Amino acid sequence: MSHRDRDQAVEILQVAAGDGRLTAAELDERVEAALTARTASDLAVLVADLPLEGMPTQARDVIRIDQRFGEGKRTGRWLVPRRMEIRLKFSELKLDFTEAVITHDTLYMDVDLHIGGHLTLITGPGIVVDADDVSYSRGDIKVPAAADPDTPVRLRVVLTGRSTGGDIVARPPRRPPWQLLRRRPQGDDDR
Repeated sequence: MSHRDRDQAVEILQVAAGDGRLTAAELDERVEAALTARTASDLAVLVADLPLEGMPTQARDVIRIDQRFGEGKRTGRWLVPRRMEIRLKFSELKLDFTEAVITHDTLYMDVDLHIGGHLTLITGPGIVVDADDVSYSRGDIKVPAAADPDTPVRLRVVLTGRSTGGDIVARPPRRPPWQLLRRRPQGDDDR
């Protein structure tokens, strides 16, 4: 039984939860059991009722993105690696974590943003972004504090590196237009 075997079982469980086959409580319970499993049969029991087709391959340790001009994005179901090295100049990169398959608890991201290099991170509940170790001379870094301290952290994105004219923005997904048009419930403060 190796750490890789446990990681693959956790990945299968996370994909199943993302597909709606497991509730959040079931996912938490099974992930904890997978991480403490001692034998292959212990792991097999945890994933026996889940389909394995369509499973992505193991996440790479490092993904390097060196982009000049244009736009790039990772959206939908993509495998989050352990580390990313991002170099942007006169280009935009959007990394959407809302449907991503998260197999590690921390993503280390080394950034080198030059003039016109813009990095946008679309987060969700349990995804925390730390940009304290990014040095910058121009551009903006907009990273909100964790919304709810009671929400368990699924992924911590740790940014390091520099920005000399680029922007870093971390934000939740935008609401669909039909939600923006809904009327607010009436309360005491509406009078």
